[in-house]
Amino acid sequence: MTISSKIAELLERGEVAVLVTVARGENVGAKLLVEEAARTTGTLGSAELDSLVAAQALRFLQGRDDTRLVSLKDFATDFPSAGEVFLLFERLQPPPRLVVCGAGHVGASLAKLGALLGYQTTLVDDRAEFLKDERFAGDAIELVVASDWTSAVREVVGNGRGMSVAVVTRGHSEDEQCMRAVVQAKPDYMGLIGSKRRTSIVIDRLREAGADEEQLRRIRAPIGLDIGAVSPEEVALAIMAEIVAERRGASGGSLSAWRRATDKHKVHG
Repeated sequence: MTISSKIAELLERGEVAVLVTVARGENVGAKLLVEEAARTTGTLGSAELDSLVAAQALRFLQGRDDTRLVSLKDFATDFPSAGEVFLLFERLQPPPRLVVCGAGHVGASLAKLGALLGYQTTLVDDRAEFLKDERFAGDAIELVVASDWTSAVREVVGNGRGMSVAVVTRGHSEDEQCMRAVVQAKPDYMGLIGSKRRTSIVIDRLREAGADEEQLRRIRAPIGLDIGAVSPEEVALAIMAEIVAERRGASGGSLSAWRRATDKHKVHG
């Protein structure tokens, strides 16, 4: 099987892999595909080099980078001419997915923003009138009418891989039904809208029903970053900012905080 066909197969299955290409040195352009399960396709020129690079590729997968140019000497100093070989590591994975539970004002705004940012977005609600195509014309959003919240969410979330789930429904009961399925799927990100009291009630009910405590601690509730959001569009922005920060491994803090701290020190120094 060729590397290109193998990549297509992996992405179709929703799996993650690393494509390593020789960017400088002997065999420029040679490629090695390393799957998350450590299986490989292709070669960089020798079995020894392939083995060394495959191990490094698995370490690369544990980080958040999409690409990285690496000198072979950085992790294989004893390999002949290691300082002359540079390798490009590229993360291969399906586009990120966003599932929004609840098609009210916040949910609709969030789904539209997610689609705009390149997320494969699915919007779920049990009210068909909230999911009319004309309401989302041109937004490339999958609309799912739920006859049963838990079953519908379980189906669209699947195994949770590469998935962010935002539960922004209209009430406690709907929240709980959605979160029951979400917690079991263990998505990359899961958040629940509402006040501290409302979200605590839902989480306590999930706990009483036997939900995994570690997964309950991962729930972002109340959902989103604190930007003082008021309008549905602002709330959607706060939620999406937190989702992106989680995906990229960022803190979600202010980029200029260091400057203000430095300036304050200068003034008082």
